[in-house]
Amino acid sequence: MGKARVYAHLVRAQVRSQTQYRASFALDVVGSMAVFAIDIGTVFVLFSVSGSLGGFGGTEVLLIAALAGVSFALADLVVGNADRLREYVRTGLFDSLLLRPLSSLAQLLAVNFALRRIGRVVQGFLLYLVALFVADIGWDPARLLLAATAPLVGAVFFGSLFVMGATVAFWWVESGEIANGFTYGGRDFACYPSTMYGEWFRKLFALAFGFGFISYLPALALLGRSDPLGVPDWLRWCSPAAAAIAAGLAALFWRTGVRHYRSTGS
Repeated sequence: MGKARVYAHLVRAQVRSQTQYRASFALDVVGSMAVFAIDIGTVFVLFSVSGSLGGFGGTEVLLIAALAGVSFALADLVVGNADRLREYVRTGLFDSLLLRPLSSLAQLLAVNFALRRIGRVVQGFLLYLVALFVADIGWDPARLLLAATAPLVGAVFFGSLFVMGATVAFWWVESGEIANGFTYGGRDFACYPSTMYGEWFRKLFALAFGFGFISYLPALALLGRSDPLGVPDWLRWCSPAAAAIAAGLAALFWRTGVRHYRSTGS
């Protein structure tokens, strides 16, 4: 509990510093919300051209896109600034995190917490609620639980990707673009039905890399639909397991990276 209070104090300090200039903070929030709206709008630009996407109608696509969007927004708020690690490694500032009797990862996230991203989270949840309302879902206790937990599970998955992508900086400092390819690229992949993609690409990213467990498979479970391409129905409910595996791999990779760290040598 004492360590939790320290982390909370670090976050509060960041929040106070970021809200000192209220007009600037408000513009940052509005700007981040505009970017989110453009990302979601792109999905429906494609939908307006073809009338359907991968065999899915408008409300179904909205559910998939909204679930991917809110999951990514949550992860970006909490873990997105892990990519600042490369600056800490380059300058040797990471040493200061290791000197304290606290988790180096938790410190990195707390001292770089970006409250301006809260707008995307609120916007994402509102869109997700609308999607749940307009989609044809046969509600039962299992689907209610899935609807409540799916954004959190997706956020854990995306957060794990943020951490793993940032950890590469322990070996290769200028690795940001590769990490973004999996985080932001994964978000874009998850915003669309997996049936849109070619077979090898879909199997690689949706199943092997796990992006299908973020929004597509949970959306199928909520809608009561089987995958048109034959993915077993039981996989629709396996997103928590996929997120747990991703989190475990991220934790292992982070510990390996920290042990590899040798400071700047100066």
